[in-house]
Amino acid sequence: MTIASGVQAPDMAAWPPLPPHCAAAGHALVQWVATADTDRSRLCVLRGGRASGKSHLLAWFLIGAASHPSTTAHATVPAQGLITDAVAWEMGRQLGYGPVPAHRLLVRIAADQRPLLLLLPDLHLAGRGPAGQPAASPQAILGNLLLPLLALPHVRVIAETGESGLLADQEHDVVDLGPSPFPGAAPPADGAPDFVALRGSVPATPDGRPIWAQASRPVREGILDAALEEQDGKAISSLLADPGFLIHGSAAAITAALRTPEIAAPTGLRPIWERAAPQLSSIEHDDVTRAALLQAAALGTSPALSEYLRPLAKQHVWTATWAQHGLPVSAQCQIPGNDAPLVTADPLGRLSTHNSGTGQRNGTLSSPTGIRPAGIAAADRGALLVLDEDGPLHVLASDDEDTAATVLGNIADHHGQTLLGAGNLTPTALGSCPQSPLAAVGDSSGAVHVWSLTTYQPAPRSRRLHSVPVSAVACTQDASEGMTFVFSSGFDGTIRLWETSQEPMDSPIDQRPAVVTALAAAITAAGPVLAAAWNDGELHLWHISSGKAEVLPLLYRCSALALSAGGQLMVGGPDGMYAVQLRLDRLSN
Repeated sequence: MTIASGVQAPDMAAWPPLPPHCAAAGHALVQWVATADTDRSRLCVLRGGRASGKSHLLAWFLIGAASHPSTTAHATVPAQGLITDAVAWEMGRQLGYGPVPAHRLLVRIAADQRPLLLLLPDLHLAGRGPAGQPAASPQAILGNLLLPLLALPHVRVIAETGESGLLADQEHDVVDLGPSPFPGAAPPADGAPDFVALRGSVPATPDGRPIWAQASRPVREGILDAALEEQDGKAISSLLADPGFLIHGSAAAITAALRTPEIAAPTGLRPIWERAAPQLSSIEHDDVTRAALLQAAALGTSPALSEYLRPLAKQHVWTATWAQHGLPVSAQCQIPGNDAPLVTADPLGRLSTHNSGTGQRNGTLSSPTGIRPAGIAAADRGALLVLDEDGPLHVLASDDEDTAATVLGNIADHHGQTLLGAGNLTPTALGSCPQSPLAAVGDSSGAVHVWSLTTYQPAPRSRRLHSVPVSAVACTQDASEGMTFVFSSGFDGTIRLWETSQEPMDSPIDQRPAVVTALAAAITAAGPVLAAAWNDGELHLWHISSGKAEVLPLLYRCSALALSAGGQLMVGGPDGMYAVQLRLDRLSN
């Protein structure tokens, strides 16, 4: 076999032993994976009858595969009982993109270009929801995800198809374990309990309400499927209207049911679930986290559901306080001062002000034509510094003769001259300070520049914190200690800290195989706190003094953060904006 240039062939002797009847198939599978022959199909179909050893073979392969670069599997998603987006969510997590829907996963993988090996065990058992619906069949995953993936030249796939004949019409190699070793034996009886039996096994309160937290995992996973199988509309409706089941039930089953238009659902539940489902599908989130996500998704859509979930959600590190779902945000900042408004920009460049306590829009600002803001910093209500997505800084001022307007003009001119000069240093990030009229500008060289927005400076305080362009920047000032903290992230996945009276820290405070899309920092009652949103759907919170960190899920994509001294974190992105109240005591203790 042909192995990629410079890569030594894997030593099969180092892998675990295989049962004799699987040995030939195991060697054939490894040979297909390790072969870098462009004339060979990029799809390998694993076939075999019931109990022929398919699952054992894949488990064996995964145990040994990571030991050699030519056989490394980059994502393995057991497809049984999953619809297309559920497969994409899990595949995106494993590839480092976060839980993205199928169409966005395809875009990310197409842009990634790294060679990928993807495994789809139990593809023939994929599908969920009412029989007869497209999502109930594996064919939906083929048409919407698998075949488009195979159209990308750097993607290879191993798909388990049993004896279904699935993918037989596609160009492929085959590893076949043969028919069932028990010929003539009938498949095991289904024996699945019906809805009534499953519902009867769920512990209940004295007044008969189910206690889903005490139900067994098989019951929580299978009870909606049983109701759908029996076409029991009353049972289906009772489950979808039960907030406890939405928290504890199978996210895959609920998603499939709500994707079926014929199924009646409580008012507003479908858009709520679509917002939260990608994160709710993760098995890593506990019940409190699921409640917090669902409560945030319900704000502004279903007040009753949101309030019902609030007591449990308040046990989380954050609890949502308001939401403006569907209101896209490309940049935002809070004007310095107590209870000051939030300034936001949408993708078309339109600027608005919002009540920071409720999220309600309370005004609009004049926006120059042709500017698409990627960052905003405010000296006061009438003087803004805006970073255009293409690099230049612009000044928006109600009074061009005002001192703040003059100072902002100097900042914009300074970076404009640098951009046009020999250095050609493009501003790539702009961040502000919630307590003081300060701003930080990150540029394409990896340098960060700190400016006062109200006092003239001939030049900023500057340090080069990264060796790659800056993706996000934030600053905050502790007046009582005389310290200014600057935080920046680079496109290499690092976050760095610079207290401006000293040299920057030698080591990053974090580094991950992802990109920070937004930063925000504030001096709170618990001390300085930093929030970072990553492009894989994670939110990281740091208590700077102690170094304690929390890793939390974002409800949806984030392009802008703002953090108040009171611990309210405002999250904005292409899918909308929402605010959460942080439990500062959890961060500092």
